[in-house]
Amino acid sequence: MDEPTDNVDLVTVGSDSRPVDEKEATDESLVESACTGNERAFERLFERHRLRVARIVGRFFNRRERVEEIVQEIFTKLYFSLRTYSREQGKSFSSWLSSIAINSCYDELRRARRRPESSISEITRDEAAWLNTRLQDEKSFVSAETAVISRDLAEKLLARLDPDDRLILTLLDAEDLSVNEIAGLTGWSVSKVKVRAHRARAALRSVLSQYL
Repeated sequence: MDEPTDNVDLVTVGSDSRPVDEKEATDESLVESACTGNERAFERLFERHRLRVARIVGRFFNRRERVEEIVQEIFTKLYFSLRTYSREQGKSFSSWLSSIAINSCYDELRRARRRPESSISEITRDEAAWLNTRLQDEKSFVSAETAVISRDLAEKLLARLDPDDRLILTLLDAEDLSVNEIAGLTGWSVSKVKVRAHRARAALRSVLSQYL
């Protein structure tokens, strides 16, 4: 009997327990296998999607240790939620995982908002002067929003917003998602996303106006 080559990893997928090359296995087949207790299938899902999840989390949090902690929390939630996933619900696994990641970030933003504000969120005199100069050079607040290119400064400015506002602005501007895509990921209605987007931009303008 021919043996599999050493450089091909196999996972067992499907009701008939057929071994296949895990690199060719679909997310859905890996989910099905992981639900039967196949730890390697779940490890493959983690390896396949870890960087994308970390990128999403990195849009909301800039400390590497915190990003890693939240990524681990997200995959823990994923592990215990696998049996609730079904492609028939209309979402790909990738989109479903993105929803888990975004909602986990949203929950953490709300928890962080309830904690005392730390000194790390204070804008320094040099940062305020830089921001004021950039704002004076721009023709409108809308363009000024995109002018906030300093990652640390952007983090501090966004920390002054409500979690809802921060979530919307990050998904709209940093992730470049459409209103419909955001509605699908958050579970909010399209009209609710539009209202929150309008409110979020107004809130950011209010924060930026302090530096004019």
